[in-house]
Amino acid sequence: MRRLTAAAMSNQENKNGKVSGFLKKFFDIKFWKFILVGIINTVVGEGVVLLLTNPVGWKQYSWGPGAAAFIGVVVGSIVSFFLNKSFTFKNKEKGWKPVVRFTVNILLCMLIRVAVATAVSAISKGAGWTLFGMDVDTFAGNLSWAVGAAVFVMVNYIGQRFFAFKEKKEENK
Repeated sequence: MRRLTAAAMSNQENKNGKVSGFLKKFFDIKFWKFILVGIINTVVGEGVVLLLTNPVGWKQYSWGPGAAAFIGVVVGSIVSFFLNKSFTFKNKEKGWKPVVRFTVNILLCMLIRVAVATAVSAISKGAGWTLFGMDVDTFAGNLSWAVGAAVFVMVNYIGQRFFAFKEKKEENK
């Protein structure tokens, strides 16, 4: 049986303290504001999709649902930009730089989401996974959507917090 010395225990506690300190800083009020903004921009974006496909009648056209979904994502992203810039991260930067960084971040998040969802779907189908009586393809589609969405949210938070709306370090006076 291995006995830990006081120094080893202190070192382990120090590592645990650093991890918990990082987690507390990472999952602070900004994270919860980001989640709230995400709920708002999702409701707005999906509301646009439903409005365009149903009352406006775009669902009758072959291009309608896709165009409505694209416009919904754009509108939701615009809502996300303004709310996260001002409310979540309190970024005061003016000009096009934050817009460009935000757009790059969203595009990268979408690419990562598609790559992850594609991989999860292939793995799920290859393994023959199913649940709740779904056929393999339906389950793979649902699982890949959920995992892709979760990865998108995590990567998007990191990208917005530390890239798109990063805090400027105060210079020592």
